[in-house]
Amino acid sequence: MPENLLTIADKSFNSRLIVGSGKYLTNDLMVQALEASGAEMVTVAVRRVNLADRSTGSLLDYIDTSRYFLLPNTAGCYSANDAVRAARLGREAGLSNWVKLEVIGDEKTLFPDNEALVEATRILVKEGFVVLPYTNDDPITCRKLEDEGAAAVMPLGAPIGSGLGIQNPNNIQIIKAASNVPVIVDAGVGTASDAAIAMELGLDGVLMNTGIAGADNPVEMAEAMKLSVKAGRLAYLAGRIPRKMYATASSPIDGIVGS
Repeated sequence: MPENLLTIADKSFNSRLIVGSGKYLTNDLMVQALEASGAEMVTVAVRRVNLADRSTGSLLDYIDTSRYFLLPNTAGCYSANDAVRAARLGREAGLSNWVKLEVIGDEKTLFPDNEALVEATRILVKEGFVVLPYTNDDPITCRKLEDEGAAAVMPLGAPIGSGLGIQNPNNIQIIKAASNVPVIVDAGVGTASDAAIAMELGLDGVLMNTGIAGADNPVEMAEAMKLSVKAGRLAYLAGRIPRKMYATASSPIDGIVGS
């Protein structure tokens, strides 16, 4: 059914979980975690791939591109020019014309530089890229990114790698309500309940890396994240009961003889 598919630009995915390929102890462990996650889209940092010499072995040798759609990202870029350059290198090397666009503005918090992010989005969209920008949970910035042609917006739930979960659900819901493109939480997910909460807010997907790769057992955590994303989506579609201050009896006494 359409509501069960994540559609971005011209592609649809059965899984609403997008996972990263970094921070694993070994590439073999990464492969196992990817499989357990059920994800169909995997992010790859352009700077981690030896684009000049693929004969010496590469991260890409471990990712089955017939099974996973590659989403190059511009991790580690601190200016619009650097991010645009990285995206172009990834496309020229045959990775993809899609890009998870990151332009970092602060080394300590790894918060995005929103002004540079909007600028890079404008340039890359004009060059035919499908741009998925990682941004702050700021509704105004998300609106500007969409206006510049972003195929989705990816507000952070919390700082990258923090595992704090969704820190500002109200802003996230405002972003979703105002967006005409998919909204995907990117960064801050630490455990399965965080992913479920994101999906229960009505978001279109969740992107994570550290939450899986940094777990004591990444393979088991990957499976937990897969199930929690599905559960959160189903709960959102089912519609939760209203929150009330007082109790409501599960078995009402109205109509019972003698009441």
